[in-house]
Amino acid sequence: MTQLALVIDLNVCVGCHACVTSCKSWNTSGSAGSLSDDNPYGKDPTGTFFNRVQTYEASTFPNTETVHFPKSCLHCEEPPCVPVCPTGASYKRKEDGIVLVDYDKCIGCNYCSWACPYGARELDEHRKEMTKCTLCVDRIDNQSLPPEDRQPACVMACPTSARLFGDIHDPDSIVSVAIRERGGYELMPEWGTKPSNHYLPRRKIEIKLHDDQLTRADNPLKIDGKLPKPGIHEPSLDDVTSW
Repeated sequence: MTQLALVIDLNVCVGCHACVTSCKSWNTSGSAGSLSDDNPYGKDPTGTFFNRVQTYEASTFPNTETVHFPKSCLHCEEPPCVPVCPTGASYKRKEDGIVLVDYDKCIGCNYCSWACPYGARELDEHRKEMTKCTLCVDRIDNQSLPPEDRQPACVMACPTSARLFGDIHDPDSIVSVAIRERGGYELMPEWGTKPSNHYLPRRKIEIKLHDDQLTRADNPLKIDGKLPKPGIHEPSLDDVTSW
């Protein structure tokens, strides 16, 4: 059975937010429709944020690094949002495993949002219907597009090719090979949701510093033996200010 998903390479994601803006553009002004986006900026932004990028510092000095961590709906193989829906609006497509919402059935009760451990659901402000990432089904199902363009908008927009798209149940697909060869992992597997989206871990990078670069707290000239010899006047702050 096919299971379409994203594999995100954390080693090359630069946190540019191209995935965020392309997703927002496609879902609010593209052919995908008219999802609301009234207040996308400011202290308490609202609107369509199916993709979000969290940035934080990892590791300890001197081996610190900045990690950009994109998050969206993970299209779980056991999605907890589906069984809690009282109207059957949340469902999983049998042909490709994508988790979707039938807007004709959605009553905006928020049950699916509460059930999702990843915070991937959003209530449309105007339509009062629950919305989420669809992996751009309107693109991948569009036979009028060239095969190379039948991908999610975020994948098409990523400048570093950090986002891969394909069938994780196909052992020869680009995503399956990446997961297998580079140690791809699921997010929060302890929830038992079997998220389809995977992440490729960052490669370990060590910064080599000399011992004196870590411990030097004295005058570098003194440590390097470049201070004037005893008996020779050593410039002071008063000398500098008097100039």
